[in-house]
Amino acid sequence: QVQVVESGGGLVQAGGSLRLSCVASGSIFSNNRMAWYRQAPGKQRDLVAWITRGGYNEYTESVKGRFTISRPNAGNTLYLQMDSLKPEDTAVYYCNTYPGALAAWGQGTQVTVSS
Repeated sequence: QVQVVESGGGLVQAGGSLRLSCVASGSIFSNNRMAWYRQAPGKQRDLVAWITRGGYNEYTESVKGRFTISRPNAGNTLYLQMDSLKPEDTAVYYCNTYPGALAAWGQGTQVTVSS
């Protein structure tokens, strides 16, 4: 079974930066688009950004110009560089395939942005 491990979250002040990492076992990620999702308290899990093996990517409107998704060597590692963070970015961040989550959801990594 594919396992996903996210890391890099933490507590940061508004305007700060964090870099999230995701590593997945198996080949499922290398054969699919990968994405970052996030779930704020009391809300559903939403798509943040996704990327193809070739590097094409798209972002949800609220993070455009602030977040950068990357995927070195089209492999099983995924990053999310988050700059100019806002309190509304506070959430647990997860990675998985896109569209549709083909791997079991990991524990996620908590990002908390204070005002």
